Amino acid sequence: MPDTAAPAQEGFLQRRLGLPDMRGNRKFVNAAVIDSVGSGLILAFILVYFARTTDYSLPAIGGALTLARFLAVPTAMVVGPLIDRFGARMVALVGNVVSAVGYTGFLISDDLWQIAVVAWLTQIGGAAYWTSSSGLVVLAADPERRPRWFALLHMLRNSGLGIGGALGALLVGYDGTTGLHILVVANSVSYLGAAVLLGLWHPPAAPAPAARKEEEAKDAEPKAKVGYGTVLRDRRYMLLVGINVNFVFAALVLSLLVAVFVTEGLGQAAWIGGALLVLNSVQVAATQTLVNRRLERYRPIRVIAAGSLVNALAFGLFALLGLVPGWVAVVGLFVAMVLYNLAETVATPFSEDLSVSLAPEHLRGRYLAVYQLSWTFGQTVAPLLLTVLLDLGSSWPWLFLMALALLAVPALLLLERMSPKPAEEPAAGAPVPAGAAA
Repeated sequence: MPDTAAPAQEGFLQRRLGLPDMRGNRKFVNAAVIDSVGSGLILAFILVYFARTTDYSLPAIGGALTLARFLAVPTAMVVGPLIDRFGARMVALVGNVVSAVGYTGFLISDDLWQIAVVAWLTQIGGAAYWTSSSGLVVLAADPERRPRWFALLHMLRNSGLGIGGALGALLVGYDGTTGLHILVVANSVSYLGAAVLLGLWHPPAAPAPAARKEEEAKDAEPKAKVGYGTVLRDRRYMLLVGINVNFVFAALVLSLLVAVFVTEGLGQAAWIGGALLVLNSVQVAATQTLVNRRLERYRPIRVIAAGSLVNALAFGLFALLGLVPGWVAVVGLFVAMVLYNLAETVATPFSEDLSVSLAPEHLRGRYLAVYQLSWTFGQTVAPLLLTVLLDLGSSWPWLFLMALALLAVPALLLLERMSPKPAEEPAAGAPVPAGAAA
């Protein structure tokens, strides 16, 4: 007897929770979950692993890891044309395999040059996956439903990193280096598992065979030379890349600023910083799709601008906490973190969707590669800049971040004026009209 209750229940959950239709995409979702949990396992413990399994000092190990990151910087630019040639799914799959090889290499790395090589492989694999990750959503969903997919994946990644981090912390304390070796093996297996699932996934939104043949025939026709110059001349997209630097700096607050601000800037207990990070994971996981469902009726650029304003409010509140008594500062920390988390859930799905919506299909890989450079820039500059500002005073990094968030708002409104009007092009988050699927 066919099960008629399941579709109805699925439709109810989609409506109430803001979830996308996952039929045909469950392997993709499972791959994302496995990848996130695996990343969480090792993310915070790479330095600890090499410190305990080799005889080198922390500065020496840190230098090898920094060199690896520096050598991997061009990866996104190399990966962009590969996405355009082979597709986002294949590049993401290979990226996961390269990451698995790199982390497996941790087990046999005893010299500094070996540490640098295996860390470089993990950086290459990660860059390949993240440059192509937005393209995977394009394969999974029609444009009208992409924000829901970005919201779901953001929620899953946040939850997976938290779960993986908790499991990793347990393993690090298990039986000397044995737990660390288990950690590395589990992480490598997770990347291989995610690669296998991506290989078995047949995206429902992928072009049909006839359409692919037609596209290949068009590709065979003589064309003007295109490449990264085309992307760099696209003023609208380059403005978006510049705006995203604001959100990159905001995202790095969790890993770079919160804990040291709480302990060094405010003189509070370290557990408060940990509690704030847990609050971020729980709030984003519990509310991301619900917030996205409430906002998908509005213009994406306006939603992103609203998220930036909420970020500015959160950063302004953080900046004031050094001027108030200790107990007020503790309460203020949690209020500011709730606002920060809200801004994250508001802006993230729509900014990710905008990055693929504004990119021409035939050059999407190159466009996404340039977009990824905003993350590379932020991750390279933020550690030094934010720590220097914090050294000047506990409020300075937050005032800088607030100014950056406020500057993003007029830039987003300019981007809206440069983009097609809603009458010319549907909003990326607009609900699908009744009967559209038919």
